[in-house]
Amino acid sequence: MPTASKVEISEAGRGIGPAPDMIQVWSGDQDQPSRLVEEFQQTLAEEERIRAARFKFEKDRVHYIVARGMLRRLLGAMLRIGPDQVRFRYSEYDKPSLSEEFDSTGLRFNISHSGGRVLLAFALGRDLGVDIERIRPDFATEDIADRFFSACEVEALRSLPEEIRAEAFFSCWTRKEAFIKAIGEGLSCPLDKFDVTLLPDQPARLLATRVAGQPASKWSMRNLDVGKGFKAAIVVEGQGWDLSMRPWEECV
Repeated sequence: MPTASKVEISEAGRGIGPAPDMIQVWSGDQDQPSRLVEEFQQTLAEEERIRAARFKFEKDRVHYIVARGMLRRLLGAMLRIGPDQVRFRYSEYDKPSLSEEFDSTGLRFNISHSGGRVLLAFALGRDLGVDIERIRPDFATEDIADRFFSACEVEALRSLPEEIRAEAFFSCWTRKEAFIKAIGEGLSCPLDKFDVTLLPDQPARLLATRVAGQPASKWSMRNLDVGKGFKAAIVVEGQGWDLSMRPWEECV
């Protein structure tokens, strides 16, 4: 296992890993050939294999293996080590990050998957959070919005024609999920403690927060174009960064 002093982001792999002030997001399909699923499974750590085995449905188990396998393959390429050599640590709220021996790289990542699609986001020296959701009109109800969204977000949602509310709902939801993932607090941070834009003519933006130590000015937010039937967003620490989106097939 490489020591911290020897672990570096692969210079030859700058096309694989993020450059300074460049956020890299890879998108992939979780429905992969059985051969690749088996390859991915062989790279998992014991705790990941145990978690995979706990899924009730085979499809969910495979999707978990594929998401973790893709993450390990990308991180391994960036760090110039085998995917099975990548080690993680977990925060109090279960947010994964690279283990201590990789601290010198400054490499940060986040992952999200929904409806068979996975997003894997990477940055150098910036915390970040990413979220993707399949648009489900049956979930995008006023009751759910009243329960989780802030008062101004609920008001904005109700101002929209009914036929576009589901899309706006998931614009809001993914932006909020990306933010709580970026700050590393997960669902311990109430979703109504901060406000985001959601109207179709508004760019993605964190408007205000009532979360201690997390002013809106500390973070920047963008939509991610992930195709019809899905919404996605990314939240990144600081300003002045560019975005590169790449399909998983470029890494295979």
